[in-house]
Amino acid sequence: MGKLDGKVALVTGSGRNIGRATVLRLASEGADVVVNARSNRQEAEDTAAEARALGVRALPVLADVAVKEQVDSMVNMAMSEFGKIDILINNAAVRPHKPFHELTLQDWEEVRGVVLDGAFYCTRAVVQSMMDNQFGRILFFTGEGAFRGGAERAHVSAAKMGLVGMARALASEYAPHNITVNVVSPGSIDTSRAHPEWYTTGRPSASGIPLGRQGMPEELAAACMFLVGPDGNYITGQTLHVNGGAGYY
Repeated sequence: MGKLDGKVALVTGSGRNIGRATVLRLASEGADVVVNARSNRQEAEDTAAEARALGVRALPVLADVAVKEQVDSMVNMAMSEFGKIDILINNAAVRPHKPFHELTLQDWEEVRGVVLDGAFYCTRAVVQSMMDNQFGRILFFTGEGAFRGGAERAHVSAAKMGLVGMARALASEYAPHNITVNVVSPGSIDTSRAHPEWYTTGRPSASGIPLGRQGMPEELAAACMFLVGPDGNYITGQTLHVNGGAGYY
């Protein structure tokens, strides 16, 4: 018996890296999963196949979370397949680096669209199902750069700190419906980067991390599992920093 038997989880941006690891961790505990990617169908299909090998149902769906119509279509597909969504993990993100004085409106809106608007669209689309079932677990992903600040990341930090405010508000609003809302804040994690050219100030590394290494996607997945599983039932409105001791906020 898994800790998530009978639950259905939607994880955005889950074709690779942290999202993929999270899908597989939830699936290993019995959750049926919706695997989302923006455009790479093969990655979504491969992750779904790995989840099915763990004995659960898996639905791969291509959708850009920055586009409300695509989010609504994805959620409708999930509802048709599974009848409900119990767990939502808003993992999809973009993290381009650019000096603030060079930011265009398009740069600002692209980041806000994926990070903040996307989380809003997804959460808004699933929360009624959670209310109907009097159960829900919602996670947002931010990052330590949003808390300590970082050069050339004003647009990313602003969008991600917006998630913290939204999580705290929703935690209060939906607690009476047995819906918890929390934030996971990764530190430097060893992942593949789709756009290494974005990291003009250097790729993430183990520099400055007391534990002396980068985190692994599976360690973020374990944090997500803790918060959405029964062990985290009494935790809501909080931010869990998974950063190897790199910062204390």
